[in-house]
Amino acid sequence: MTALTLTLLALLLIAGTLLVLAPLRARGTADPATHDPDAPERERLEAERERLFAELRSLPERSLAEQPGPGAKDPRPELEARAARVLRSLDALPPAPSGPLPKVWLWGGVLLAALLVGAGAFSFLPRWQLAGLSSNEASAVRTAVQLPGLAAQARRSGSIPDELAWGKAAFDAGQYEQAASAYASALKQNPRQPEALRRLGIILLTRGDGQNGQAKAASQQNDQAFLLIRTAAQLAPNDPESQLLLGFALSRYGQAQLALSALERYRSLNPSGREADDLITGLRAQLKQSDPGQAVYAANCASCHGASGNGGIGPSLRRAGLTRETLSAVTLHGKGSMPAFPNLKGKKLEALLTLVLGWQK
Repeated sequence: MTALTLTLLALLLIAGTLLVLAPLRARGTADPATHDPDAPERERLEAERERLFAELRSLPERSLAEQPGPGAKDPRPELEARAARVLRSLDALPPAPSGPLPKVWLWGGVLLAALLVGAGAFSFLPRWQLAGLSSNEASAVRTAVQLPGLAAQARRSGSIPDELAWGKAAFDAGQYEQAASAYASALKQNPRQPEALRRLGIILLTRGDGQNGQAKAASQQNDQAFLLIRTAAQLAPNDPESQLLLGFALSRYGQAQLALSALERYRSLNPSGREADDLITGLRAQLKQSDPGQAVYAANCASCHGASGNGGIGPSLRRAGLTRETLSAVTLHGKGSMPAFPNLKGKKLEALLTLVLGWQK
């Protein structure tokens, strides 16, 4: 909102308040005899003034040559002197309270106040309402308000930027049918758009869950969705959302280890992101129970090399390029800043080596 708009609204508020209060104030002083202590004297002097003026108007006009005869008295000077004294007495009295204002002022004030409330409903009130929401909730509300305009603009122009803007707004607002339509239209013009690919893919993947009795169609749609998400991750490997949605899709396909790797990468690209915390915890528990090597790794190695071997305090084990013999020796005896783990022997050591070598492949 511009400063000019704020100024106009402030002026409307002031004017509306004055218009509404003025009749109410006047109503309290509408009876001068009750609220004006000088009212009786004022009325007497005004009546005397009108009487003297009437007598003066009734006197015939005389020219300078027409003077009263001997013994005749001219009443005009005395009347004028008395009228002057009355006028001076009226001027000495304090001003009389104002009478009631016309009703049009009251209705004008009510109308102006209604206009002000209407203007506030489309300007200030939404901001007050958004002030009580979280940043994500406020953003979703603003996006939902903008959505119809973005959809209309995209349909008019058919341009990729407008289609993507519409798709993003619809996706963020939870209007997934609109988002799918917008992203599909954009991909028809240019299929190498990571955001459109991954978001359309996740919409198709979650939509496939509801196709009861159509297992084959749902399976084909899920395969298509996974392909879209994986392609988006290949086009934008450093985009956090690409890794997040890839991890989600992989977990749906039962690829727990690959899913955990993608989600750990998402966390490294977006340390403040918390969308995948529950899924990461579940995948870690699943891998720990199903893979003895993962259990050994989680207990001894994950704190330094990351939950999926992508690196952390220690280097990445997925890009280490070590042989089984070298990896075994480093694990048992340590090297550099890495401590030794001499107690890891037999099946535990073999399971750990198989896991890490599998990552390297």
